[in-house]
Amino acid sequence: MSKFRTALATATATATAAALGLAALATAPAQAAAQPAFLAAAQMPPSSTPWTATQVFTGVPENGGVLCAPYKIPAQNSRYREFSTELDTNGVQVTTVARTEADAVKLVDTLRKALAGCGPLLEQQNPGLKAVSASHGKINVEEGAWVYSLDTADPQIGATDIHLFSVGRDGRTVTLVRWGQMGDLKDAPLTAFRKTTTTAVNKLWP
Repeated sequence: MSKFRTALATATATATAAALGLAALATAPAQAAAQPAFLAAAQMPPSSTPWTATQVFTGVPENGGVLCAPYKIPAQNSRYREFSTELDTNGVQVTTVARTEADAVKLVDTLRKALAGCGPLLEQQNPGLKAVSASHGKINVEEGAWVYSLDTADPQIGATDIHLFSVGRDGRTVTLVRWGQMGDLKDAPLTAFRKTTTTAVNKLWP
């Protein structure tokens, strides 16, 4: 198995992050602070086998985040949920509440740059790997969401993988969604993923 495939398997594996205590509301100690909502399994792009979803964990997935954006999302004030099917299709949603709206804007810009430049960076880090990143435009939902793809081919093992990513914002809250499976961009449910992204951003806050 190549370094890239090993790293990818690690990045997409379900991991329990260390719990981060959430302060209760000062005026109502027994009431948990409000948190952004997450996608349900059925809201991921349609698959030939049903999606399942983990509980929502505090922090970020292991390796500091997700493929193409490792260590870009701060663990503090972040939570995530992972998704999978029986056919190795997988995904994750990571959501963070920034300290200010300006900080949220900066995080969105950071993530967009990481997703747009992911292909060339992976090729540099993994000699022989073919990786192409592409932008698929903006979705007009809340403060906006942007969709990207990553198409990879590993000649050493003859495998291809396709990933779709989106990053969107509602006020101080930023969410990143990833979908992935073996195959090429032509195999990816781009239209359905755009719908999933719209749902994810709209669902953050009622």
